Amino acid sequence: MGEFFVELWTFMQERKKFWLLPIILVLIFLGALIVFTQGSAVAPFIYTLF
Repeated sequence: MGEFFVELWTFMQERKKFWLLPIILVLIFLGALIVFTQGSAVAPFIYTLF
């Protein structure tokens, strides 16, 4: 998994595609939010934000 991130970073450096970094970070954050709130008591409060 770490190899993927190293390759992605190398791609962004070579192609000057640093604008992809915020998009990737937001997608990772939203994915982690969905995973961590799947069965918790916090889920109803997260749903009201969206």
